[in-house]
Amino acid sequence: MKIGRVLIVINYDGRKFVSIENTANGEVYSKTFFEYKQEGKILSATYSGGEIVKGTMIGIVKKNGCLQFRYNHVNTKNEIKEGQCYSTPEIQSDGRIRLHKSWEWFDCDQSEGKSIAEEVI
Repeated sequence: MKIGRVLIVINYDGRKFVSIENTANGEVYSKTFFEYKQEGKILSATYSGGEIVKGTMIGIVKKNGCLQFRYNHVNTKNEIKEGQCYSTPEIQSDGRIRLHKSWEWFDCDQSEGKSIAEEVI
């Protein structure tokens, strides 16, 4: 992520996030928690809570500092859902990370949405 002309490198390993905002066609809400792991440029995460029984994500940190993911989860209706997400990080004044996400479903109606996840300390 760039602030002015300085590229800030964020290490996501061990960071935890909670969803604070989502469009109506999403399934992730304030009771959904994410735990990230990072190895080099490769990211993975697990998530659960609310309508999500169990979910996984795999992705990469792009050169511009944004995150590109594919995700899969099982919801409380026992449906398997999948899609992709592009996240833009924002460092808040207290140092926590906020992720602005643009995502789309690969299954069901193939709709798109936006959401925000915030780091939990």
